[in-house]
Amino acid sequence: MSDSIFTQIIKDKIPSSKVYEDDDVVAFLDIHPINKGHVLVVPKKQYRTIYDTPEDTLAKMMIVAKKLATAIKKAVKADGINIIMNNDPAAGQMVTDHVHLHVIPRHIGDGFREWFGVGTYNATEMDDYAEKIRKAC
Repeated sequence: MSDSIFTQIIKDKIPSSKVYEDDDVVAFLDIHPINKGHVLVVPKKQYRTIYDTPEDTLAKMMIVAKKLATAIKKAVKADGINIIMNNDPAAGQMVTDHVHLHVIPRHIGDGFREWFGVGTYNATEMDDYAEKIRKAC
């Protein structure tokens, strides 16, 4: 796998505004933020999606995201925080060769729209889908 844009940032080949770094994870401001203070949490080792990222790496990413969520909320006086991970292009993953978490400060009335469930299940579908998922685990 060739170096992703995030790997290039990690290696300081591309400038960034880092806000956190340790042996495993780096976090930096998103260059196209939803709101100012929007940060990306990225493992230093390159994995494509949640599916191939080791659980200990995912856990470390979430621990860092929690730490940053608290700091960002305070620093930018946000009303709330979204933590989002998109996996695969169909789910909105734009940097498709390096897993990452978005930590997004939110302000009441900021205009960013989340998704709203518009689908429904018929009388038996919910149990059927739950069974399919349990079997796939």
